[in-house]
Amino acid sequence: MQIDPRAQTKADNYKVLTNLVVPRPIAWITSVSQTGMVNLAPFSFFNAVGSDPMYVVVGIGARDSGEPKDTAQNIEISREFVVNLVTEELLAAMNISAADFPPDESELDAAKLHTAPSARVRVPRLAEAQASLECKLYQVLPLGTNRLYIAEVVMFQVADHLVGPRMHINNFAPIGRLGSPSIYCRTTDRFEVPRLNYAQWRKSGN
Repeated sequence: MQIDPRAQTKADNYKVLTNLVVPRPIAWITSVSQTGMVNLAPFSFFNAVGSDPMYVVVGIGARDSGEPKDTAQNIEISREFVVNLVTEELLAAMNISAADFPPDESELDAAKLHTAPSARVRVPRLAEAQASLECKLYQVLPLGTNRLYIAEVVMFQVADHLVGPRMHINNFAPIGRLGSPSIYCRTTDRFEVPRLNYAQWRKSGN
């Protein structure tokens, strides 16, 4: 079946895209407003796109009114934010933080969460998160009704029990976003497939 985006509504295109490009990691972003209010909100248009420098990207859409969301405004003003990864025990709190809280009301208080100081940015990280990425904004690209935020990861905050020899991260199982509006997946069911080089592929007779 061919689905032509030009023949569909924007809502239908969003539904198809977000149900096919899966699973997507969730950027649970802490940011700080001009008044010092810590904002917490999840975004699943998120991923890592480079390792030297270490860049991540986050796509943030506008409100229905066309106005930028609080997170977007905060990032553009402070040029800093923290991505906190969402593990299963934090799913309910993440879902609360996704509600449309007014700018002067804290999602952290509503979700009964706490902050902890970051090391390289002024924005605090989420204390309950097993892993956080401290980020400094590199560039903002307008993309239609969305804005793409490219940021450099300047510090990792990782729970001690996750870090193994040679910087291997073990037993870390964040949840993923599967589909619109509210379908998620666990990442605990895993398997390993060793990488082949060309000579090994030829030798295998395939």
